Amino acid sequence: MSGSNAPPAGAVPNGLDDEAVARRQRWMAALARAATADLETHWAAIGADVGYRFLRAPECGLAMVRGRAGGSGGRFNLGEMTVTRCSVRLDDGRVGHAYVAGRDRRHAELAAAFDALLQNPARQAEIAREVIEPLENARAAARGRRSRKAAATKVDFFTMVRGEDT
Repeated sequence: MSGSNAPPAGAVPNGLDDEAVARRQRWMAALARAATADLETHWAAIGADVGYRFLRAPECGLAMVRGRAGGSGGRFNLGEMTVTRCSVRLDDGRVGHAYVAGRDRRHAELAAAFDALLQNPARQAEIAREVIEPLENARAAARGRRSRKAAATKVDFFTMVRGEDT
């Protein structure tokens, strides 16, 4: 389609390179999966002095979850899940967005504020080290605990071969 304003196939949004997109995806995932209490603690330590206003106040809605038959087959609509989204603008003009599972408005607000803060190159490394890495480490530790607990209840079934009586 000539004359279209659509970006070329494979183009990266906002002129970011693949590495920058991967970094943002990483921190967005960590923020979305974090507990609200952990975000509150980190906000008190890192961002309490940062001012922001809502571009889109936290609002709850539904998103369709899609699945694949057998993990690789045809797609189908699995069902809907509740999500909360929020967008904020920091006093310095940076914009942050967040979508989180569930109805926790404060979680979405804090995630959006951290997203905006992390877009500041001067603070990105510090916040990644002080906020994102601890959130990822806590999630990995919780996952490890769940795996060990599940492994402790694992049952190994075996078949006993009976010898033939002659």
